[in-house]
Amino acid sequence: MPHSAGRSLRISAVRFLRLIALALAAFAAACTFAGDKILASRVWPAQEYTRVTLESAKPIPHQFFFVSDPQRLVVDLEGVDLDGELKALPAKVGDSDPYIQSVRVAVNRPNVVRVVFDLRTEVKPSVFPLAPVGEYKHRLVLDIYPAKPLDPLLALLAPKADPIGEIASAPSEPAKVEVPPLPVVKMDPAKPAPKAKPKVERLVIVAIDAGHGGEDSGARGRRGTREKDVTLAIARRLKSRIDQEPNMRAVLVRDADYYVALGDRVAKSRRVQADLFVSIHADAWVRPDARGSSVFALSERGATSTAARMLAQRENQSDLIGGVNFGVKDPVLARTLLDLSLTATINDSLKLGKAVLAELGDVNDLHKTSVEQAGFAVLKAPDIPSILVETAFISNPEEEKRLKDSAYQEKIASAILGGIKRYLAQNPPLARSKVAAN
Repeated sequence: MPHSAGRSLRISAVRFLRLIALALAAFAAACTFAGDKILASRVWPAQEYTRVTLESAKPIPHQFFFVSDPQRLVVDLEGVDLDGELKALPAKVGDSDPYIQSVRVAVNRPNVVRVVFDLRTEVKPSVFPLAPVGEYKHRLVLDIYPAKPLDPLLALLAPKADPIGEIASAPSEPAKVEVPPLPVVKMDPAKPAPKAKPKVERLVIVAIDAGHGGEDSGARGRRGTREKDVTLAIARRLKSRIDQEPNMRAVLVRDADYYVALGDRVAKSRRVQADLFVSIHADAWVRPDARGSSVFALSERGATSTAARMLAQRENQSDLIGGVNFGVKDPVLARTLLDLSLTATINDSLKLGKAVLAELGDVNDLHKTSVEQAGFAVLKAPDIPSILVETAFISNPEEEKRLKDSAYQEKIASAILGGIKRYLAQNPPLARSKVAAN
């Protein structure tokens, strides 16, 4: 072999080995890719749906698909590191989760981490990103709904349950709400007497909305008390008291620590044909000396005060913080909320609010002595008198302490019920198709 040919072969061999080394180095680098870190992972299980949230400094490119037999939801996360936060995700799924049985996390291929959700039943997921808001950075949200949505009317047909811990038996037949009789008027015998108003034989249904929940903690007290916890505790106590009334039944719009979109709170109340809607909150202000209870109703023409307008703006931002997939539109709900006149309902809401405010004055100082109005999204049911109750200022250290006290929570619940009963005594519900009567 000529000397030049042998030298060319040696050069070619060296180049080939170098190419192999470069390829191996590139592969090794891809396998050890230091992607973006998951800053936090959270799981919010509930009967309505289970939410899984992954938070990071940057948006997370992702894909997802289903695998059958058994049912699995597979989510591929691109450009993220399999760090401690992701490795800890499986332990955050509890045994009582209604939809997720277990979670597995592993590197699927270079630059891709695969998360597999082993499911208990057939589901309909909603996967969407959320831009930074409040204390949160970028979030990837996985809402795992049942394939067949739960019917909120079933909660009314079931035996009365005390969410505090006791079970009360359901009435054997619907209670009767009597309309007050007409005053006796002397009539000409030749003229027929007016017909008496008929009795209304049905339950009065009250939708109780515990404000905030899940990703949306609401306001925080100086001692760390979260508004979403206080509102749920009071809502449960109010439901317990209402369910003990012979002619009433309550439905919790949110019965656990998860988020419900503002529009869905309205829609759920209308699905159960609620007679009244009460949204429970705990107020907050920049100054710790602000104190007292307040009641609000909807306004179509602007807020009655600057404070009411600011409160409505803050509460209406809950969907941004709680995490709502704004890409999914409900045209029926939107048309219902926008097209129907709210005037008559607002008038009834003001009457209900005035009655509740009078009862709250026996339990706590009143921040305002009259019902205020503003554009609260959660009060926009066109056919249900709706109020928002600010039970106290969680930003006031003294009232924060009281809000955590079970005895005070009971007093607040009792006062709200007292106001509802006072309103119904003057505004008995009209007859309609019997709901929860069978």
